[in-house]
Amino acid sequence: MKEATNVQELPDVFTPPPAVVTTPCNPWPRPYYLEDDLRKVYPYHYTYNTYCKERWRGRELLDIFATEFRDRPAEYYKDAIECGKVVINGQAVASVHSIVKNGDVISHTLHRHEPPVTAQPIGIVHEDNDMIVINKPPGVPVHPAGRYNYNSIVEIMRAERGYQWNPLPCNRLDRLTSGVMFIGKHAKAAEKLSVQIQERNVKKEYIARVIGEFPEEDIVCDQPIMQISPKLGLNRARASGKDARTLFKRLAYYPSKHRNIGDAPPPEDTRTEKEKLRDSHRPWKAKSGYSIVRCLPLTGRTHQLRVHLQYLGHPIANDPIYCNQRVFGPSLAAGDASSSADEDIISRLSKMGKSEVAEAMAYHDEMMEDYNKKKAEKMTGELCHVCQTPLYSDPGVHELGIYLHAKRYACADGKWAYETGLPAWALPPAGVEGPREVVEKEDLAGLAEKVEALEIGEEGRIGGKKGELAKGIADNQIGSSKVLWVMPG
Repeated sequence: MKEATNVQELPDVFTPPPAVVTTPCNPWPRPYYLEDDLRKVYPYHYTYNTYCKERWRGRELLDIFATEFRDRPAEYYKDAIECGKVVINGQAVASVHSIVKNGDVISHTLHRHEPPVTAQPIGIVHEDNDMIVINKPPGVPVHPAGRYNYNSIVEIMRAERGYQWNPLPCNRLDRLTSGVMFIGKHAKAAEKLSVQIQERNVKKEYIARVIGEFPEEDIVCDQPIMQISPKLGLNRARASGKDARTLFKRLAYYPSKHRNIGDAPPPEDTRTEKEKLRDSHRPWKAKSGYSIVRCLPLTGRTHQLRVHLQYLGHPIANDPIYCNQRVFGPSLAAGDASSSADEDIISRLSKMGKSEVAEAMAYHDEMMEDYNKKKAEKMTGELCHVCQTPLYSDPGVHELGIYLHAKRYACADGKWAYETGLPAWALPPAGVEGPREVVEKEDLAGLAEKVEALEIGEEGRIGGKKGELAKGIADNQIGSSKVLWVMPG
């Protein structure tokens, strides 16, 4: 009888995944240089790597790039795919129509041009062994994103403190917003504070400069907010959006220097007929002067303060999006929560900064220099000699931030609070009396809790239970001469 032979089964052949392109350039020290009060970055080669997102599955590669990314035209992405600058799983694709699947890694190597940011240093409000509390300059993004990489808070702080140092932001501020931010020195500290913020155990106060005379009464706006364009990051007031509520308190109002006061004769109107016709189509021009407003968000929606102030008819004076009549029309969408004009608004906004200058209301403010209306970041018509990328001009000073500042963060249980002074744009004009600091320090946590508990009555008035409007006002430490109000709709 023949003895059976043991035959060892061979395993299936393992095919390693294709190599993924790695970033070919990680210069140290970072390629910064300062010029004209701007922090600039010399162009460098860089590879973006990203896993296929759920919404990308089953879509063509060119379609993804043409619709998801707006910094370059579709023609550029078509050429980049055909030339092998855009690859999937480290391999060139057969055509621009190649389908992206779940698990794919898409890599894009390019000659990267970062926009300049302000050369203003990052201020230190407080520092200990666990945390750094900074005063973020306006116009600088927190994390690398979009066209920004080394010109971000994270990378600038790493460049200042050493390559191995890893800053861990605990809260977020929009790129254009300045003010208080928390940077964890280690993961445990960052996680602890991040949880506090997510659970709404940290209360915030912002300062904004808005067009026109904001009401003296305390205002509560509770319009829900919806993102209508993820690509542009555009948000609008919408009944079907996410719940949002903000308390506004006027700090100061500064009339136009041309405003008629008392029995003084009205100033001579020196406008041409063409200028008078132009202004007749700009109802916001009738809003004289500007107000400094304290903003206490009770929820944390993206662009919440900017959207709520626009809805109330007092947008932030130099907001390039929500105070832009070229985008929203002459009314600047005051009191508008409809969706009928969304497509037109998205189309107009997508053109800003490409062929046109993004024009916010403050460009027409009498206190702004005329050059600010002309000096703005836009395409110059020139191309990079290395990669043929269209080049942008330097941004004007007025584009490096908006009049919105995170002034104060406080723990709900009163264990800590950090704040900055008023930014320069919130101080009274030269020769004019006005507050140079916020003297009134409310218990932010207690005030927020009681405002959230109030119910909206008829005509937009706020009350606690029925018939207890006066009690609700008193309990919220708001003077009895003030009435909380919510924009109807």
